Amino acid sequence: MPARESAQPPAPTPRPVTTEHHGRQRVDEYDWMRDKDSAEVIALLEAENAYTEARTAHLAGLREQIFAEIKDRTLETDLSVPTRVRGHWYYGRSFEGREYGASCRVPVVDPDDWTPPRPAEDAAPDQPALPGEQVLLDLDALADGHDFFSLGGSAISLDDRLLAYSVDVVGDERYTVRVKDLTTGELLDDEITGVMGGATWSPSGDDFYYTTVDDSWRPDKVWRHRIGTAQEDDELVLHEPDGRYWVGVGRTRSNRFLMIAVGSKITSEYHLLDTREPERGFWCFQPRIEGLEYSLEHAVIGGVDRLLVLHNGTGPDFELGLAAVEPTAPDAWTPLLAHDDAVRLEDVDAFAGHLVVHQRSNGLTQVRILELDDAGPNGLGDDYLVEFDDEVYTVGSGGTPEFTQPTVRVGYTTMRTPSSVFDYHVPTRELRLLKQAPVLGGYDRDLYEEHRLWATSRDGEQVPISLVCRTDAPRPLPLHLYGYGAYEISIDPSFSIARLSVLDRGGAFAIAHVRGGGELGRRWYDDGKLDRKQHTFDDFAAAARHLVDAGWTTADRLVGEGGSAGGLLIGAVANQAPEAFAGLVAAVPFVDNLTTMLDASLPLTVTEYDEWGDPASDAAVYETIAAYAPYDNVAAQRYPRILAETSLNDTRVLYVEPAKWVARLRERAVDPDVLLRIEMTAGHGGVSGRYQAWKDRAFTLAWILDVLGLAEHPRT
Repeated sequence: MPARESAQPPAPTPRPVTTEHHGRQRVDEYDWMRDKDSAEVIALLEAENAYTEARTAHLAGLREQIFAEIKDRTLETDLSVPTRVRGHWYYGRSFEGREYGASCRVPVVDPDDWTPPRPAEDAAPDQPALPGEQVLLDLDALADGHDFFSLGGSAISLDDRLLAYSVDVVGDERYTVRVKDLTTGELLDDEITGVMGGATWSPSGDDFYYTTVDDSWRPDKVWRHRIGTAQEDDELVLHEPDGRYWVGVGRTRSNRFLMIAVGSKITSEYHLLDTREPERGFWCFQPRIEGLEYSLEHAVIGGVDRLLVLHNGTGPDFELGLAAVEPTAPDAWTPLLAHDDAVRLEDVDAFAGHLVVHQRSNGLTQVRILELDDAGPNGLGDDYLVEFDDEVYTVGSGGTPEFTQPTVRVGYTTMRTPSSVFDYHVPTRELRLLKQAPVLGGYDRDLYEEHRLWATSRDGEQVPISLVCRTDAPRPLPLHLYGYGAYEISIDPSFSIARLSVLDRGGAFAIAHVRGGGELGRRWYDDGKLDRKQHTFDDFAAAARHLVDAGWTTADRLVGEGGSAGGLLIGAVANQAPEAFAGLVAAVPFVDNLTTMLDASLPLTVTEYDEWGDPASDAAVYETIAAYAPYDNVAAQRYPRILAETSLNDTRVLYVEPAKWVARLRERAVDPDVLLRIEMTAGHGGVSGRYQAWKDRAFTLAWILDVLGLAEHPRT
C-alpha cells in the first residue's frame, strides 16, 4: 500500500473548554494547542509535518522538478533598474547561488541626465556592475547564521552619508535598526530594538524617527532617536492610546515635511513638522472625524506651497482637494479632482512639474498625469492617462523619489506579460521600456491567452474573473482559482514564473476578484465586510461555478487557494460549497476568527473591529461571525482535499488557528483528506530566501497539480 494511504494522521486529544457570550455557549475542544511553549504542542506540530511529508512522498520528484523549472526560468544573477536619489543611482543585485543579494549604489555622472545607467548584468559577485559601485548592504552576510532573515526597510540620510536599516531574524516582524556610516563602512553603536518597519531621517541627518508596537502588536508610538545616544534616551514624539488606531511616520517627496499618520480602518489624522520651522514642532492638520479618511502630500502649485488632500469627505471613492499649509477644516479643502463614482482615487504623488494620480476604473488600475501649468485652472494643465492595450493588466507608479525629476517610473504586467519597468518622460510624453523581467528558456507570451470574465453572484452582482491559460490547452481545463477579499486589497493580475509550471502542463489559473477587495472601488470593499462578509464567500463560489458552466473547467478538476484573510475565504467555502472544488489550499488562514475577535488581548484584534466587528460587545456581530466562521461551522459532510499551511512565528494569524481547524475537520468531516504543513522558523510571509521560497511554492504547486490530475502530465 502506498505511503500516502497507510500513514495515519495525528489525533490530538479533545479537551473541551466552554465559554458563553450573549447567552450562547461555545465549546472549543482544541484551544489547548495555542500554548506555543508546550512540548506537547511542538511535538504535535512536528507530527503533522511528518504526516504531511509521508502523504506527499510520491510528489517528491515533482517538487524537485517544479523547483528546477522555476530556477531554470529565472535569471539568477540579475539587478533591478537603478533609481536616482539625489547624487546616486541605487539598485539591487542578485547572484546565482545566493539567497538574498546586495543593495548597491553608484554616483550620478551627469546631473541633467535622468536615464538610468545600464550595469553589466552578468557581473560576478566580487565585481562591480558599474564603475564606482558601492555595496551598501550584503544581505547574505547579514543573514548568515540565521534560519530566517527579512530586511524591514532601509533609508539614506539626506546628506547621503548614513544608512539606517532594519532586520528581523525570527519572523515576528519586530525589527532591529542599525546605522551604517557609508564613508567608512562601519556600523555605529546605535541599535534600536522592537521597531515596526524601518526609520525616517530628519533633514539634518542627526536623528531619525521610528515606531514601536504595544502588547497587542499595534504600532502605537513614534520615537525620535538622536545618533550617538542610547535607545532609552529616545524622545517619545506621539503616543496613540486608542486601540483602534495605529501610527506611522514618513517624509514628503519634497523633503520639506515630516508627517505622522494616525489611522484606523475608517478614520485618519495627520501631524506635520515643517522642517523650515522645526521649533514649532508637530501640528495637526485636521483632527480625526469618525469615518473621514484623508492623506496628505506637499505640492508647489503656481509657486505656492499647498497640501494635496485625498479624502472621502464628498464620496466613498475619494476626491483630491487643495489646502493651505496650515490646520485646515474639510469645508476649506478646494476640489481639484471632484468625486466620481466610476473612478476610485487611491493615491497621489507630487512633483515639481506634475502630479501622478493612482486610480482604478472598471476593475483596472490606471496611472494618471496632471501637468502643472501656472496659466491653467487651479494651476493645472493637461490631464491624461498613461495607456496600454491589453484587455487585463496591472499598471502602477513607484521608484520615483526625486521631487524635481521629469520622469515617472511605471511598472506594468499582465498574466502573460512579465513585469516591465518603463520611464515616462512627462515633457515629451515618451514611454520608454527600461527592462522586462527575463524568463529564460524561450518564453513566448503569444502561446498564452488571458481573459476578463464575469460571474453572477447569489444576489445578482457581477464578479470579475481574470484568467490565463495556454492557447493550445483543450477545454475543459484543470483550473487553479485564487481569491482574497478583505481590507480593500485588490488582487490585480500579474505574471508569475512559478505559475508556468501549471500552465505548461495544461492547467489554467484564475483570480476571482471577490467583494471585500477594492477592485471595483470602495463600494466593492464595503459590500464584503462586517455584516456583508457573506458576499465574499458567495462571490468565490459563484466564480467557481461560472467557470464550470462556461466550459472552462469541471468541479472535479478545480482547486481554490487563498491566504491569510483569503484563508478565511477558503475555510468558509469549504463549509458552504464543498461540492464546487476538488481541492483547497489555505495559507496562514484566519479560520478561527471568532475566537480571535473575541480576545482583545491578541495581536491586531482591536484594530480589526472596523473590518469584522466586535463580537464580544455586540450580540449581532457575534451571530454574524458565528454563522460563517470556518472553525465553528465544520460539519459532518464530505470536504474537498485540503492543504493548510502556516508558520510557527506568525504574529498576524497564529499557527493555532489552522492547527485547530485541521483537528476539527478530521474529527467531524466524512472521510477527510486534510494536511497541515508548518514552517517552524518562519512568519506570516512564509520562509525567507528566494531558493527556500521557490521550494516552498514548489511543494504547494505539486500538491495542486496532484489534485488537478496533472502530476504525471508532461510539460508542453
